[in-house]
Amino acid sequence: MSPAARPSAAEPVSDVQQEIARLAAMSEVRSAVQWFREQESEFAQWQLELARIPAPPFGEHARSEWLANKFRTLGFKDAEQDRLGNVFATRSVSQSAFISISAHLDTVFPAGTPLNIRRQGRRLYGPGISDNAAGVTALLALASAFHNFKPPHCASLLFIGNVGEEGEGDLRGMRQIFSDSKWKDSIRASVVLDGAGSDTIVAEALGSRRFEVVIRGPGGHSWSDFGAPNPIVALSRAVHLFSQTRVSSSPKTTFNIGVISGGTSVNSIPELASMRVDIRSTSALEIERLELDLRRAVSRAIETDEAHTTAKGDAGTHRQGLVSEIIAIGDRPGGELNPNARTLQIARAVDAHLGNTAKIQRASTDANIPISMGREAIAIGAGGNGGGAHTLQEWFDPAGREIALERVLLIVLGLAGSAWAGAVK
Repeated sequence: MSPAARPSAAEPVSDVQQEIARLAAMSEVRSAVQWFREQESEFAQWQLELARIPAPPFGEHARSEWLANKFRTLGFKDAEQDRLGNVFATRSVSQSAFISISAHLDTVFPAGTPLNIRRQGRRLYGPGISDNAAGVTALLALASAFHNFKPPHCASLLFIGNVGEEGEGDLRGMRQIFSDSKWKDSIRASVVLDGAGSDTIVAEALGSRRFEVVIRGPGGHSWSDFGAPNPIVALSRAVHLFSQTRVSSSPKTTFNIGVISGGTSVNSIPELASMRVDIRSTSALEIERLELDLRRAVSRAIETDEAHTTAKGDAGTHRQGLVSEIIAIGDRPGGELNPNARTLQIARAVDAHLGNTAKIQRASTDANIPISMGREAIAIGAGGNGGGAHTLQEWFDPAGREIALERVLLIVLGLAGSAWAGAVK
C-alpha cells in the first residue's frame, strides 16, 4: 500500500498537542514568529507588488516569473517552473517524503481589468489583493522563515505557486502537480493557502461542474429578416426555465449563471448567444440532476422559440433553425478528508495551542484534487481580514497576519517534524 493510501491512525489528542507545544518552544520557531511580527511592512509590499501584475485565467505567466525570481532572491536558487507556469521551491532533506505548501497565482479577473492596487491607511485595496495575493504572500513569508531560521524537519518541504485555480482554470495547475510532476508520488500532505482569515479549515472538497451553453442561428437584419430565429431570445427562455429548477437545501446544491454574451448591434438578429453556468453540490447525484435540468431547459427553449418564430415570420424564408451546444468547461471532483486524518489532528492541536477558533468547512479549492485522490490536504486562510472577493472593491486588512503565519508554520512543522517522519517513510 502506498503512503498516500495508508489509513490515518488517530492518536490521543494530548500527544499531538504536546508535540505542537514542543515545536512552538524551539528557539528557531520563536525567532521566526518574532520575525513575522516585525516584517509586516515588507509583507504588505510583496502583496501590493504581486497584485499589480495581471493574472487572468490562462494568463499567469508574468506572476509565475515574478514568484520564481522572488524565491531565488529569498535564497531558493533552484526555484523552477513547469510548462503550465507552476512555480516550485524546495527545502529538501528527503526525496521520498514531501509536505507541499501552495497558493494559487491566478485571479478571476479577465485580461484588461483595471487593477488600481493601492494602500489606504492600513488596508490594501484592489482586485485579487486578498484572493490570492494574501495567500502567495504567506507562502513567501513561510518559505523565507524556513530559509532564514532553519527549524528542523524530517520530511522535505515543497513550496508551490500554482496556476489555474479560479474559474475556467479548473484546478489545472494542481491536477498537473498530482498527475505528472516529479513530486506526485512523494507528497504526503498538502497545506493550501487561500485568501484571508484563520477561522476555517477546509477539509471537505465541494464538487462542481461548469458549462458553456451556445445557441446559434442564421442571424439577419432586424427589419428585413424579422421572424428569423433569435439565439438571444432562445437563451433568455432557457435562463428563465432553468432558474425555476428545484434545488436541494440538504444536501446543499446551488447554481449560477455568471456570464452571458452575444449579438453585434441593436439592429441585427444575432447569429450566436452564450452563457456560462456553474453547478455545485455536496452530492454528485444532485449535480447530475441539475445538469440534466439544464439540458432540458435549453431544448425546451429552442422548441418554444421555433414555434413562435414560425408563427411570426415566413416559414419558407427562414428554413434554418436554431442549434445548441452544451460544452463542459469545468469538473471539480469532491471528497472529504477522514475526520481522524493526521493533518486535521495537527491543525486542531495548533489552533488549541494558539487559542484560535476554526470551523471545518466545505469549499472548492486546490485541495479538491488531493482530497479526491484519497490524499491528506487542507486549505486555510493566510490571516488578516478580507472582503469583496471576486469584485473590483476587494480589500485586505493585515491585522493579525502574524498569528496566521505562526499557525501555518506550526502546522507544517507538525506534518514534517520528527513525530510525522515515521509515518511518511
